[in-house]
Amino acid sequence: MSEKIVKVNGIDICSESFGNPSNPAILLIMGATCSMVYWDEEFCQRLADIGRYVIRYDNRDVGRSVVYEPGSSNYTVMDMANDAAGLLDAYNIEQVNIVGMSLGGMIAQVLATRHPQKVLTLTLIASSFFESDDNDRNLPPMDERILAFHANGATLDWSNEEEVANYLVSGSGILCGSKHKFDEKRAYKQVRLEIKRANNLLSMFNHSLLTGDDGYEGKAKNIMVPTLVIHGTEDTVLPIEHGLALAAEIPDASLLTLEGTGHEVHPDDWETIIKAISNHTLGGKA
Repeated sequence: MSEKIVKVNGIDICSESFGNPSNPAILLIMGATCSMVYWDEEFCQRLADIGRYVIRYDNRDVGRSVVYEPGSSNYTVMDMANDAAGLLDAYNIEQVNIVGMSLGGMIAQVLATRHPQKVLTLTLIASSFFESDDNDRNLPPMDERILAFHANGATLDWSNEEEVANYLVSGSGILCGSKHKFDEKRAYKQVRLEIKRANNLLSMFNHSLLTGDDGYEGKAKNIMVPTLVIHGTEDTVLPIEHGLALAAEIPDASLLTLEGTGHEVHPDDWETIIKAISNHTLGGKA
């Protein structure tokens, strides 16, 4: 594996690869406020071990990629999709399998719409649509307990690394479903790496200001690449109804539900998820 900074659309994007570049490529796109370290290194290596060339990267405003002043809004989800496309060009990859988590799954859908020639398959984990205000899906909102927890972030001393680490680990913990035991040790390892790598940790909250494009409302039905939707039944950020709606709206999509799983890629589910991605990226069904 090797981490590198590349120029994409005039900005710096940090990425890391695993496996043999001659193997079929998988691009992992992480969700809001999280850098690529939340695609656990062991998970990435296990994907590489099944014969895939795996790339993970930092979106704008997280990790070692470009960051902007906290509280500013300088780009859209469409720009982030273009970043992913530009990263593929930097790696000289013509076609790729996309695996997107949460916001990363929304970016993946835009990428498949804007650059369909680049996308072989989509795997959307714990994701949803980027909806316009006048949509009629009536999907359930984020659990109020999560909103209440993150409201406390405003009172945090962000110069105190230990306090920040405890806050971020606790935030990960409340996303864990009842079927799984929260791996606090693994979470602390990821969080401390997240803090260490961040150009500006507070810039991650700029993701909460992201806008989509009303022109993409209803475009999911135009996605023609094979799509696998993976969703936990106890997801409190994007409840299971979001995954069900995605699978219903994207033509011929497959659905894999993870019983008792929350808004997470939990190690207990890795074998199931990796097997599903392996089959899906070979043209098989999950």
